[in-house]
Parts: sequence; structure tokens; C-alpha cells
Amino acid sequence: MNEKEYSMKEAMLFSQRIGQLSKALWKAVEKDWQMWIKPYDLNINEHHILWISYHLKGASISDVAKFGVMHVSTAFNFSKKLEERELLSFSKRDTDKRNTYVELTEKGEQLMQEMIENYHETPHSVIDGSLPLRKLYGKFPEFMDVMAVIRNIYGEDFMEIFEASFKNIENRFSEENQVITRQKDLQ
Repeated sequence: MNEKEYSMKEAMLFSQRIGQLSKALWKAVEKDWQMWIKPYDLNINEHHILWISYHLKGASISDVAKFGVMHVSTAFNFSKKLEERELLSFSKRDTDKRNTYVELTEKGEQLMQEMIENYHETPHSVIDGSLPLRKLYGKFPEFMDVMAVIRNIYGEDFMEIFEASFKNIENRFSEENQVITRQKDLQ
């Protein structure tokens, strides 16, 4: 019989601790996220699909589901609603007729840019709750331990897309006088 490297009590306490913390943090994140996207008549799933499409440029519905941590049917159904609003377009590839691909339309691209530029128009309790740590350490928390757990659950490709999306924002947008704008040479 294989000996476990941890006790069942230790595992249960860890699971419960991370569950409670995740739920509490998610509630705050969800509220902040909803406040940010409310003026654009989007729900979180729709915004997440737009966000993924913005960064993956021609992602398959399967990719959207995987990186959006949602069921394929959820990704497809919400993508259809976004297509009806002319924010996304659907396509098939000559080399891959089995998968459906989504890409932001010009209208969808403009909406994403506007939402990013107007990010600070709404309150953000998660940012506010993190400011004491930023003041103490000079930066926002990076959650390296949590990222390692997520990497072990969802894989390296998930984390590569995760990191790439933030590099896209860093490269595409700049800030001046506490206003986020798309960099002039990219417009």
C-alpha cells in the first residue's frame, strides 16, 4: 500500500481553507467585474469570451471553453449572443472543418478597448483590499503559490495563455495621468 505524504486531516483543512478563501475572493471579484461591465450590457461569461477572443485572435470554441473555464456549450451559447450583437464572428477553417472559431469584429475590438480604457470608472474592492500589501511590498500580490496550483490542475498551455493576455495589455495600452489608453502607434 502506498503511504500518503500528508495526513487526511491536513488535506481536509487545506481544501476547506482554500475553498473558503476562494469563495470569499470570488464574491468580491464577481461584484467588481459585474460593476465594470454593467454599462456595456454584458454578463461575466460574455465579457470573458470577448477577453479571450481579444487575446487569442481566432480561438476555437474549445479554446474559449478551456481558457474561460466553462463548458463548451456555455462558450458556444454565449458566443452566439455576442455574434447577434455583432461583437464576434464565427468561422470554419479550410484545414479544420470540425471546430468553430470566433474572432472579435471591429465593433467588438472597439468595445474591448473602451472597456479597458474605462476600467477605473467603477469601484474595485479587490484592488482596494490589496493596496495595503502594495504599500508594504511595493507591488500587488502575485499569487505564485496559487498560480503553481492552477498550473498543476489546468496545465502549462493554460498558464501560457494566462500570461500572454496580460502581456498583450502591457504592450497595447499605456497610462498617463491615471488614464489607460491604447498606444497611439497601435491604433
